[in-house]
Amino acid sequence: MSIKVASLTKIYDTQKAVDDISFELKKGEIVGFLGPNGAGKSTTMKIITTYLPSSSGAATVCGFDVQEQPMEVRKRVGYLPEANPLYFEMYVREYLEFTAGIHKLGKGSKKRIEEMISVTGLEKKAHKKIGALSKGYKQRVGLAQAMLHDPEVLILDEPTSGLDPNQIVEIRDLIKNLGGEKTVLLSTHIMQEVQAMCQRVIIINNGKIVADDSIERLKQANTQQDVLVVAFEKEVEKSKLAELKQLKSYESIGGNKWKLVTNDPEGLRREVMQWALKNDINISSLQAQTETLEDVFRTLTKK
Repeated sequence: MSIKVASLTKIYDTQKAVDDISFELKKGEIVGFLGPNGAGKSTTMKIITTYLPSSSGAATVCGFDVQEQPMEVRKRVGYLPEANPLYFEMYVREYLEFTAGIHKLGKGSKKRIEEMISVTGLEKKAHKKIGALSKGYKQRVGLAQAMLHDPEVLILDEPTSGLDPNQIVEIRDLIKNLGGEKTVLLSTHIMQEVQAMCQRVIIINNGKIVADDSIERLKQANTQQDVLVVAFEKEVEKSKLAELKQLKSYESIGGNKWKLVTNDPEGLRREVMQWALKNDINISSLQAQTETLEDVFRTLTKK
Protein backbone atom coordinates (compact mmCIF):
# COMPACT_ATOMS: atom_id res chain seq x y z
CA MET A 1 0.00 0.00 0.00
CA SER A 2 1.20 3.51 -0.79
CA ILE A 3 -0.64 4.97 2.23
CA LYS A 4 -1.94 3.03 5.19
CA VAL A 5 -3.68 4.67 8.14
CA ALA A 6 -4.72 2.51 11.10
CA SER A 7 -6.75 3.72 14.12
CA LEU A 8 -5.26 7.18 13.78
CA THR A 9 -6.22 9.66 16.51
CA LYS A 10 -5.18 13.24 17.20
CA ILE A 11 -6.30 15.02 20.38
CA TYR A 12 -5.92 18.72 21.16
CA ASP A 13 -6.62 19.16 24.87
CA THR A 14 -10.13 17.67 25.12
CA GLN A 15 -10.99 17.84 21.42
CA LYS A 16 -10.53 14.86 19.11
CA ALA A 17 -9.59 16.41 15.78
CA VAL A 18 -9.11 12.92 14.30
CA ASP A 19 -10.98 10.06 15.95
CA ASP A 20 -9.75 6.50 15.33
CA ILE A 21 -9.76 6.56 11.52
CA SER A 22 -8.42 3.88 9.16
CA PHE A 23 -8.03 3.75 5.37
CA GLU A 24 -5.63 2.57 2.66
CA LEU A 25 -4.59 3.94 -0.74
CA LYS A 26 -3.10 1.69 -3.42
CA LYS A 27 -0.44 2.78 -5.88
CA GLY A 28 -1.91 4.81 -8.74
CA GLU A 29 -5.14 5.78 -6.96
CA ILE A 30 -6.40 9.37 -7.00
CA VAL A 31 -8.64 9.70 -3.96
CA GLY A 32 -10.70 12.70 -2.88
CA PHE A 33 -10.54 13.47 0.84
CA LEU A 34 -13.69 15.43 1.67
CA GLY A 35 -15.24 17.00 4.71
CA PRO A 36 -16.54 20.29 6.08
CA ASN A 37 -14.18 22.83 7.63
CA GLY A 38 -12.79 21.51 10.89
CA ALA A 39 -13.62 17.88 10.06
CA GLY A 40 -9.99 16.69 10.42
CA LYS A 41 -8.78 16.62 6.80
CA SER A 42 -5.76 18.90 7.15
CA THR A 43 -4.79 17.36 10.48
CA THR A 44 -4.78 13.89 8.90
CA MET A 45 -2.70 15.12 5.96
CA LYS A 46 -0.19 16.78 8.30
CA ILE A 47 0.21 13.51 10.22
CA ILE A 48 0.73 11.48 7.03
CA THR A 49 3.35 13.97 5.82
CA THR A 50 5.19 13.91 9.22
CA TYR A 51 4.47 17.57 10.02
CA LEU A 52 2.34 16.65 13.02
CA PRO A 53 2.58 13.71 15.46
CA SER A 54 -0.49 11.61 16.14
CA SER A 55 -1.84 10.96 19.63
CA SER A 56 -2.30 7.27 18.86
CA GLY A 57 -2.61 4.87 15.96
CA ALA A 58 -0.25 4.50 13.03
CA ALA A 59 0.34 5.73 9.48
CA THR A 60 2.79 4.46 6.88
CA VAL A 61 3.81 5.74 3.45
CA CYS A 62 5.31 3.21 1.04
CA GLY A 63 5.89 0.94 4.04
CA PHE A 64 7.71 3.56 6.17
CA ASP A 65 6.26 4.64 9.51
CA VAL A 66 5.61 8.39 9.64
CA GLN A 67 6.79 8.70 13.25
CA GLU A 68 9.64 6.18 13.29
CA GLN A 69 11.05 6.89 9.79
CA PRO A 70 10.04 10.49 8.94
CA MET A 71 12.98 11.19 6.60
CA GLU A 72 12.20 8.12 4.47
CA VAL A 73 8.57 9.25 4.27
CA ARG A 74 9.54 12.79 3.21
CA LYS A 75 11.65 11.41 0.38
CA ARG A 76 8.57 9.72 -1.04
CA VAL A 77 5.93 12.39 -0.42
CA GLY A 78 5.18 15.63 -2.22
CA TYR A 79 3.04 17.92 -0.08
CA LEU A 80 1.07 21.04 -0.95
CA PRO A 81 -0.43 22.41 2.30
CA GLU A 82 -3.59 24.49 2.27
CA ALA A 83 -1.67 27.60 3.39
CA ASN A 84 1.07 27.00 0.74
CA PRO A 85 4.03 28.49 2.66
CA LEU A 86 6.51 30.08 0.25
CA TYR A 87 9.54 32.37 0.53
CA PHE A 88 8.13 35.53 -1.05
CA GLU A 89 11.54 37.25 -1.34
CA MET A 90 12.94 34.45 -3.51
CA TYR A 91 12.60 34.24 -7.28
CA VAL A 92 10.60 31.30 -8.66
CA ARG A 93 13.57 29.50 -10.22
CA GLU A 94 15.74 30.33 -7.21
CA TYR A 95 13.14 28.82 -4.86
CA LEU A 96 12.94 25.62 -6.91
CA GLU A 97 16.75 25.40 -6.93
CA PHE A 98 16.65 25.78 -3.15
CA THR A 99 14.04 23.01 -2.91
CA ALA A 100 16.08 20.77 -5.22
CA GLY A 101 19.04 21.25 -2.87
CA ILE A 102 16.98 20.14 0.11
CA HIS A 103 16.02 16.98 -1.76
CA LYS A 104 19.63 16.50 -2.93
CA LEU A 105 18.67 16.08 -6.57
CA GLY A 106 22.26 16.73 -7.66
CA LYS A 107 23.20 16.95 -11.34
CA GLY A 108 19.68 16.25 -12.56
CA SER A 109 18.19 19.18 -10.66
CA LYS A 110 18.42 21.79 -13.45
CA LYS A 111 16.59 19.59 -15.96
CA ARG A 112 13.94 18.67 -13.39
CA ILE A 113 13.39 22.32 -12.42
CA GLU A 114 12.82 23.36 -16.02
CA GLU A 115 10.47 20.40 -16.50
CA MET A 116 8.37 21.45 -13.49
CA ILE A 117 8.34 25.08 -14.61
CA SER A 118 6.98 23.93 -17.96
CA VAL A 119 4.47 21.43 -16.51
CA THR A 120 2.97 24.03 -14.13
CA GLY A 121 2.97 26.85 -16.70
CA LEU A 122 5.49 29.06 -14.92
CA GLU A 123 7.74 29.85 -17.91
CA LYS A 124 6.80 33.56 -18.04
CA LYS A 125 7.01 33.96 -14.25
CA ALA A 126 10.20 32.05 -13.44
CA HIS A 127 12.28 35.26 -13.30
CA LYS A 128 9.90 37.01 -10.89
CA LYS A 129 9.83 37.14 -7.12
CA ILE A 130 7.23 34.83 -5.62
CA GLY A 131 5.76 37.70 -3.61
CA ALA A 132 4.92 39.55 -6.85
CA LEU A 133 2.84 36.67 -8.23
CA SER A 134 -0.93 36.32 -8.16
CA LYS A 135 -2.47 33.74 -5.83
CA GLY A 136 -2.99 31.38 -8.77
CA TYR A 137 0.67 31.49 -9.79
CA LYS A 138 1.78 31.09 -6.16
CA GLN A 139 -0.33 27.93 -6.14
CA ARG A 140 1.51 26.72 -9.24
CA VAL A 141 4.85 27.30 -7.50
CA GLY A 142 3.58 25.20 -4.58
CA LEU A 143 2.62 22.40 -6.95
CA ALA A 144 6.00 22.58 -8.69
CA GLN A 145 7.87 22.18 -5.39
CA ALA A 146 5.60 19.31 -4.33
CA MET A 147 6.38 17.37 -7.52
CA LEU A 148 10.00 18.46 -7.95
CA HIS A 149 11.64 15.38 -6.41
CA ASP A 150 9.33 13.02 -8.36
CA PRO A 151 7.65 11.55 -5.25
CA GLU A 152 5.66 8.33 -5.25
CA VAL A 153 2.85 9.95 -3.23
CA LEU A 154 1.26 13.39 -3.55
CA ILE A 155 -0.73 14.95 -0.71
CA LEU A 156 -2.58 18.00 -2.03
CA ASP A 157 -4.66 20.20 0.28
CA GLU A 158 -6.93 22.45 -1.85
CA PRO A 159 -4.62 22.28 -4.92
CA THR A 160 -6.81 24.49 -7.17
CA SER A 161 -7.46 27.20 -4.57
CA GLY A 162 -7.18 30.64 -6.15
CA LEU A 163 -6.89 29.43 -9.74
CA ASP A 164 -9.01 30.79 -12.57
CA PRO A 165 -11.21 28.36 -14.59
CA ASN A 166 -8.56 27.81 -17.29
CA GLN A 167 -5.85 27.16 -14.70
CA ILE A 168 -8.14 24.76 -12.82
CA VAL A 169 -8.61 22.67 -15.96
CA GLU A 170 -4.84 22.61 -16.56
CA ILE A 171 -4.04 21.54 -12.99
CA ARG A 172 -6.90 19.01 -13.06
CA ASP A 173 -5.47 17.44 -16.22
CA LEU A 174 -2.02 17.41 -14.67
CA ILE A 175 -3.27 15.57 -11.58
CA LYS A 176 -5.32 13.12 -13.66
CA ASN A 177 -2.26 12.30 -15.75
CA LEU A 178 -0.38 11.41 -12.59
CA GLY A 179 -2.87 8.63 -11.84
CA GLY A 180 -1.47 5.19 -12.52
CA GLU A 181 2.09 6.17 -11.71
CA LYS A 182 1.60 8.13 -8.48
CA THR A 183 -0.77 7.90 -5.55
CA VAL A 184 -2.67 11.13 -4.96
CA LEU A 185 -4.70 12.11 -1.90
CA LEU A 186 -6.36 15.46 -2.47
CA SER A 187 -8.66 17.60 -0.40
CA THR A 188 -11.06 20.09 -1.97
CA HIS A 189 -14.48 21.65 -1.41
CA ILE A 190 -15.20 21.71 -5.15
CA MET A 191 -17.27 18.62 -5.91
CA GLN A 192 -16.89 19.04 -9.67
CA GLU A 193 -13.14 18.69 -9.22
CA VAL A 194 -13.54 15.47 -7.27
CA GLN A 195 -15.87 13.96 -9.89
CA ALA A 196 -13.48 14.98 -12.68
CA MET A 197 -10.36 13.51 -11.07
CA CYS A 198 -11.35 10.77 -8.60
CA GLN A 199 -13.11 7.44 -8.77
CA ARG A 200 -13.08 7.06 -4.99
CA VAL A 201 -13.77 9.43 -2.11
CA ILE A 202 -13.22 9.35 1.63
CA ILE A 203 -15.57 11.61 3.59
CA ILE A 204 -14.66 12.67 7.13
CA ASN A 205 -16.94 14.47 9.58
CA ASN A 206 -16.24 15.46 13.19
CA GLY A 207 -12.98 13.52 13.04
CA LYS A 208 -14.59 10.24 11.92
CA ILE A 209 -14.76 8.64 8.48
CA VAL A 210 -18.42 8.48 7.43
CA ALA A 211 -17.87 7.10 3.91
CA ASP A 212 -15.14 5.42 1.85
CA ASP A 213 -16.25 4.14 -1.56
CA SER A 214 -16.50 4.88 -5.26
CA ILE A 215 -18.51 7.96 -6.21
CA GLU A 216 -21.14 5.93 -8.04
CA ARG A 217 -21.70 3.47 -5.19
CA LEU A 218 -21.97 6.31 -2.68
CA LYS A 219 -24.61 8.04 -4.79
CA GLN A 220 -26.59 4.82 -5.10
CA ALA A 221 -26.27 3.88 -1.42
CA ASN A 222 -27.35 7.27 -0.12
CA THR A 223 -30.49 7.65 -2.20
CA GLN A 224 -33.08 7.50 0.60
CA GLN A 225 -36.18 8.50 -1.34
CA ASP A 226 -37.42 8.14 -4.88
CA VAL A 227 -37.62 11.53 -6.56
CA LEU A 228 -39.10 12.56 -9.90
CA VAL A 229 -38.48 15.93 -11.50
CA VAL A 230 -41.32 17.15 -13.70
CA ALA A 231 -41.37 20.24 -15.92
CA PHE A 232 -44.69 21.60 -17.12
CA GLU A 233 -45.16 23.88 -20.14
CA LYS A 234 -47.15 26.34 -18.08
CA GLU A 235 -47.42 27.38 -14.46
CA VAL A 236 -49.18 24.90 -12.18
CA GLU A 237 -50.79 25.84 -8.87
CA LYS A 238 -49.25 24.08 -5.90
CA SER A 239 -52.66 23.10 -4.56
CA LYS A 240 -53.43 21.22 -7.79
CA LEU A 241 -50.43 18.90 -7.27
CA ALA A 242 -51.86 17.83 -3.93
CA GLU A 243 -54.40 15.82 -5.92
CA LEU A 244 -51.70 13.24 -6.72
CA LYS A 245 -52.28 10.30 -4.37
CA GLN A 246 -48.80 8.73 -4.82
CA LEU A 247 -47.12 11.97 -3.77
CA LYS A 248 -45.25 12.00 -0.46
CA SER A 249 -43.97 15.58 -0.66
CA TYR A 250 -43.20 18.15 -3.33
CA GLU A 251 -41.46 21.48 -3.86
CA SER A 252 -40.90 24.01 -6.61
CA ILE A 253 -37.34 24.09 -7.98
CA GLY A 254 -37.72 27.09 -10.25
CA GLY A 255 -39.72 27.99 -13.31
CA ASN A 256 -42.39 25.39 -13.93
CA LYS A 257 -40.27 22.57 -12.48
CA TRP A 258 -41.28 20.52 -9.45
CA LYS A 259 -39.50 17.91 -7.37
CA LEU A 260 -41.87 15.09 -6.44
CA VAL A 261 -41.00 12.64 -3.67
CA THR A 262 -42.74 9.27 -3.59
CA ASN A 263 -42.48 5.70 -2.32
CA ASP A 264 -43.69 4.42 -5.70
CA PRO A 265 -41.91 6.22 -8.57
CA GLU A 266 -43.49 4.14 -11.35
CA GLY A 267 -46.94 4.55 -9.86
CA LEU A 268 -46.43 8.30 -9.52
CA ARG A 269 -45.11 8.53 -13.08
CA ARG A 270 -48.32 6.97 -14.44
CA GLU A 271 -50.47 9.10 -12.16
CA VAL A 272 -48.76 12.35 -13.23
CA MET A 273 -49.29 11.50 -16.90
CA GLN A 274 -53.00 10.76 -16.34
CA TRP A 275 -53.42 13.83 -14.12
CA ALA A 276 -51.80 16.12 -16.72
CA LEU A 277 -54.01 14.73 -19.49
CA LYS A 278 -57.13 15.20 -17.38
CA ASN A 279 -56.20 18.81 -16.55
CA ASP A 280 -55.04 19.67 -20.09
CA ILE A 281 -51.47 20.37 -18.91
CA ASN A 282 -48.53 19.55 -21.16
CA ILE A 283 -45.41 17.95 -19.64
CA SER A 284 -42.04 19.09 -21.01
CA SER A 285 -40.05 16.42 -19.15
CA LEU A 286 -40.49 13.81 -16.45
CA GLN A 287 -37.48 11.94 -15.14
CA ALA A 288 -35.96 10.40 -12.04
CA GLN A 289 -33.55 12.53 -10.06
CA THR A 290 -30.27 10.87 -9.20
CA GLU A 291 -28.21 11.83 -6.19
CA THR A 292 -25.19 14.04 -6.86
CA LEU A 293 -21.92 13.86 -4.93
CA GLU A 294 -22.87 17.17 -3.36
CA ASP A 295 -26.18 15.65 -2.16
CA VAL A 296 -24.30 12.70 -0.65
CA PHE A 297 -21.79 15.03 1.02
CA ARG A 298 -24.53 17.16 2.60
CA THR A 299 -26.42 14.10 3.80
CA LEU A 300 -23.38 12.47 5.41
CA THR A 301 -21.89 15.58 7.00
CA LYS A 302 -24.99 17.07 8.59
CA LYS A 303 -25.74 13.96 10.63
